[in-house]
Amino acid sequence: MARPPRPDLAAILRAHGEATLATHALNRTQMKAWRAITACRTAALGGHITQCDACGDRRHVYHSCRDRHCPQYQTRTKEAWIAARGRELLPVPYFHLVFTLPHALNPLVAAAPRRIYELLFRAVPTTLLEFAADPRHLGGTPASTLVLHTWTQELARHPHLHALVAGGALTGTGDWVSPRRGFLFPVKALSKVFRGKFVAALKQDYAEGRLAPAPDRTGHDGPAWRGLLWALYRHDWVVYAKPAPGGPAQVLDYLARYTHKVAISNHRITGLADGAVSFRERDPQRPKAGRLTSLPAPEFIRRFFMHVLPAGFKRIRHYGLLANGHKAAKLAICRALLDVPAPQPAVVESVAAFMARVAQADITRCSKCENGRLRRPGFGRRIRPDFFPPGHRHEAASDTCLADPSHSDCLCVSGSCASAAGTGARADSNRFAHRVPRVDCHWSCAFGAPWRAAPNLPPLVRQPRFAYNPQPRR
Repeated sequence: MARPPRPDLAAILRAHGEATLATHALNRTQMKAWRAITACRTAALGGHITQCDACGDRRHVYHSCRDRHCPQYQTRTKEAWIAARGRELLPVPYFHLVFTLPHALNPLVAAAPRRIYELLFRAVPTTLLEFAADPRHLGGTPASTLVLHTWTQELARHPHLHALVAGGALTGTGDWVSPRRGFLFPVKALSKVFRGKFVAALKQDYAEGRLAPAPDRTGHDGPAWRGLLWALYRHDWVVYAKPAPGGPAQVLDYLARYTHKVAISNHRITGLADGAVSFRERDPQRPKAGRLTSLPAPEFIRRFFMHVLPAGFKRIRHYGLLANGHKAAKLAICRALLDVPAPQPAVVESVAAFMARVAQADITRCSKCENGRLRRPGFGRRIRPDFFPPGHRHEAASDTCLADPSHSDCLCVSGSCASAAGTGARADSNRFAHRVPRVDCHWSCAFGAPWRAAPNLPPLVRQPRFAYNPQPRR
């Protein structure tokens, strides 16, 4: 008997979404990520049709959601990021540092994530720049890249920054200096300065009213606030540092593990049974094998969406020599000092070439006959996405339909189609219908089924961001 397919994150959301939303409220950004994940690579986002030039077999290729929290949309973005950063690497050793916020700040992170993450991105780079500018260490400006992570293997809240710092700095006199003692900065000193800068910025925000939540929600006022500050100073903050392995190419591969990750990837999810999700996590005792963890589906979904970043928040940032304002000029000086040639111009890689390089797969080859090539059967043959207002549907009627040449046109039948009046439309039981050309035909004609709203989506995200009002082409 064949094993059932492994569930992915989208399947878990479809199966247990309604139960989760009944007990857990999500904000607008989280709901947007929810819709993107459940619609990714489905007919909800449309797609295009490919046809084998040998056997004539047709396939419907659906579009991805391009949401940074979706586990199905990260590989090509990561590879493009690696290619861009590869042109900025210098032939020097690199160091990997991790700056972690204590768990006593987790309630504040939950109440004001954007503000706390901004404070983290302010404290860490200023700490690194201050240590690098000290003549006892480097005495110059370093090159650093910072990446925000907010989770553990169990999907618990754990905000921390990964930093990749070049082993050297550019001085004010135009010289390149390398670390003197084989390591970058003393870790204990980094921890104390990092804590001091973060807590000072936190106090300033609290004094200015930026971190003054309602007492009945988090209680961070008066004695509770003083107790929080005492807890922050009670322990040393965790700062981890070690040399990044290998040369420049290995450094990029190493950093790519942290840049475009989501809280959990689909390959870690192993099962969904009896309302519980099982997934694999690292085991310190058995690093290669790992261990299985199980969570109730609503709790699993709640933990995942706890790590959805605020809208527009930049989780990858560059500082020092890599700051966007002077990156090109500073890197040119560093290459001249290190006797490194200028990088090659960027090359745009096609999807077929990307899949052949990364997955060793030829996506243009027909898997049915294994001889022909998959091509698009004509210009404009696209599957339209189903972002239509509720109750709006298209009915196939004749031969200019996208998929079936026996269709001559399509009938748009909807009470919300206000433009139907005056365009030769006919009224039918308080609904209007007008004929639309092939390019405006809905994807349902390509599948021979009437349009329906995307299944298992939360009610708050059924409405499209921009209402679609089909107009007949002239």
